[in-house]
Amino acid sequence: MTVLVTGGCGYIGSHLVWALADRGETVVVLDDLSTGFDWAIPDDVRLIRGDIGDRDLLDRILGAGEIDAIVHFAGSIIVPESVVDPLKYYFNNTVKSRELMAAAVRHGVKNFVFSSTAAVYGNPTVIPVPEDVPLLPVSPYGSSKAMTEIMLRDTAAAHEFRYAALRYFNVAGADPKGRTGQSTKGATHLIKVACEALLGRRPSIEVFGTDYATPDGTGVRDYIHVTDLAAAHVLALEYLRREKKSLVANCGYGRGFSVLEVLKAVERVGGGALPVIFGPRRAGDAEAIVARVDKIHAHLDWKPAHADLDTIVGHALVWEETLMRRNRV
Repeated sequence: MTVLVTGGCGYIGSHLVWALADRGETVVVLDDLSTGFDWAIPDDVRLIRGDIGDRDLLDRILGAGEIDAIVHFAGSIIVPESVVDPLKYYFNNTVKSRELMAAAVRHGVKNFVFSSTAAVYGNPTVIPVPEDVPLLPVSPYGSSKAMTEIMLRDTAAAHEFRYAALRYFNVAGADPKGRTGQSTKGATHLIKVACEALLGRRPSIEVFGTDYATPDGTGVRDYIHVTDLAAAHVLALEYLRREKKSLVANCGYGRGFSVLEVLKAVERVGGGALPVIFGPRRAGDAEAIVARVDKIHAHLDWKPAHADLDTIVGHALVWEETLMRRNRV
């Protein structure tokens, strides 16, 4: 059977496409290429350029009956932007996801893996945060993802349909084989921004907020290597096919690093000093969020291979250097 990957030319999506291709899975990618790149996926993977909200297109793709699973990455992901333009996020992340789910139900696609986020938790009072706490997002981005999770839950209750909602914490790093990485121009991921600043591709890096109730006053996050995250998706897909049950699970390592600790790691690994500017907090940013990870380990037998901050930074730096040599972005 075949896996449809929406947003498969993007950062995380392209890593999963490579992981599935490495396993011999047949993959079809649906991407509008608004932030992704066609060169980020294997040459022999079929790419359909289009919108996940296009009902006719979805019917053509799913109507052939070859697709048995959907892995859904397509959407908008920038928290501050979601605060300024919430309707964009509710349209791209929630309304269009509803269209994709409806197409899956129409055409009998029973397995659905969803790219969710730790932003659904907001500012949790329990750290590390387990999956069963109330969802109290503090940004439209987090709310748009939480709404999609609710739709998945209710769809699974009404139809022969199961899903895995994987709540990502802070994704970073790049493919150790150098095949893909975070390539979006103007990306806001901390480690990518810091690597670009270290290599002179940005004039500086701004730290947003130094007055949080954390050890050094900056926000604390759980950073996960993108290759380990892709592996979790493969295992989640196997789980849905085998167990025929739904799953909601955090994707992180269960430990947090502050913004300043991450910047020190970039300086340590890269052997240089970062041009840092300190600024006020951004709307929608949580103070500290770290994953409780016993559930993903128990259900998926997930064994991360790159759970080390310096390794994550090292792979991210190598990818930035690769982009510079290729003059890609």
